[in-house]
Amino acid sequence: MKALRMLITGKPGCGKTTLAARVAAALGSRAGGMLTFELRESGRRVGFEVVDIATGRREVLAHVSLRERVPAEHRLGRYGVDVGTLDEVGVRAVERAVEERRFVIIDEIGPMELLSEAFQRAVRRAFSSPAGVLATIHLRSKHPLVRELKSREDVVLHVINERNRERVLKQLLEVVV
Repeated sequence: MKALRMLITGKPGCGKTTLAARVAAALGSRAGGMLTFELRESGRRVGFEVVDIATGRREVLAHVSLRERVPAEHRLGRYGVDVGTLDEVGVRAVERAVEERRFVIIDEIGPMELLSEAFQRAVRRAFSSPAGVLATIHLRSKHPLVRELKSREDVVLHVINERNRERVLKQLLEVVV
């Protein structure tokens, strides 16, 4: 049987991360990889954290307080991105999931994560492995890696929104659980 390879996209706030987290929860110890969650203070987004699905380790990936402490090439908007933490937590989680033949979840293949060459290599390795993969991407991403993944014949792209996200989740769970 061919490995299942899925990309989930949609407008910001449509539920991509929630969908990935719900698939991870349904798979339990059969899932590995990384999730990325917003960090909020007083209702305002101040950054993002990366979470290793298998171990539960959580670290700050990007934060407004890091902006002036990282090299200029690691600044995106008002955030400073800690590429070292991404490599240590997120990349390692994806690599371990591939090595352990778990179902690989990568949330997300986005601008912050794509600053890491190691992350890009890990994504390519996951999509070339025998493991099943579910990854989230930005709706309008033009990054070469995202274009490469979207053009693969073995990848199914799901565009989600508030109306269809529960139906897409149900369909995904029927296939992967």
